[in-house]
Amino acid sequence: MYTYIIRNLIYSVVIIIGVLTVTFCLLYIVPGDPARMMLGQRADVASVEAVREELGLNKPVYVQYIRFMSNAFQGDLGRSYSTNREVVKTIVDKLPATALLSFSALTISSIIGVLLGIISAVKKYTLFDNSAMVFALFGISFPQFAFGLIMALVFGHLLKWFPISGYINDGMQYLILPMLTLALRPLAITARITRSSMLDVMSQDYVRTAKAKGLSSFKVTFKHTLRNALNPVITTISASLAATLGGVFFIEYIFNWPGIGLLAIDAIFKLDFPMIQGTVLFSAIVFVVINFFVDIIYAMLDPKVKLS
Repeated sequence: MYTYIIRNLIYSVVIIIGVLTVTFCLLYIVPGDPARMMLGQRADVASVEAVREELGLNKPVYVQYIRFMSNAFQGDLGRSYSTNREVVKTIVDKLPATALLSFSALTISSIIGVLLGIISAVKKYTLFDNSAMVFALFGISFPQFAFGLIMALVFGHLLKWFPISGYINDGMQYLILPMLTLALRPLAITARITRSSMLDVMSQDYVRTAKAKGLSSFKVTFKHTLRNALNPVITTISASLAATLGGVFFIEYIFNWPGIGLLAIDAIFKLDFPMIQGTVLFSAIVFVVINFFVDIIYAMLDPKVKLS
């Protein structure tokens, strides 16, 4: 087990180093001069060169790379070109809004998805089961940003049930539309995984034995079936957290939710390289850390997993 954890930890560090390298390359792949972007197009050559020297952009690429990596591992991602604020502090300030939206969506999707999966498995091949699985297929296939636009148009603009944009400080109603939009895909995945896992366990001999003993359907479903079907469901929900945080970018932009996603898209429009690098790195770290713990949880829950 310790070997497995250490090996995954090494893989995680290598992935983060790779992401850092890619984010550094953004500075050279995207056209434009960061110094001139900071000063404006009318800035004189001497001022631009002074800023380039201050930022270290006039040094060889390998020197800039070493400096960037060194600063990044110390938690210094530089300052935003547009606001001159420290990138790390700005991301930390926006983190609570993104965390609130993501965890709310994950909670809703987990509860409803598991219930849909359980009922569909118990009532397999019925109208409810077929309808629920069609809905789940729609949720997996339909792009989240398109669903968000439809939600905003129908429930925000036409019916005026909920505000289209805003933040939780102004009232809980601002959370409803972005939360439901973000919850659609993980809800659909959880429902399908729960149904599949439940059906697999329900076909086992010990479940048929429990039914033959005269146990109630409730006890058979929740005590004998669901408990043994939870392993893939739990790992799916854990993995959905990373996916939810990844999908939050466009949802925050559509509903003007002041989180890291909106910050990232705004930075892209302004070609704010340090902020782009910071938000990309943050997303990568979240994915790596969550997937690392998901692997550990899965290995602990499933004794059939062979560790080498």
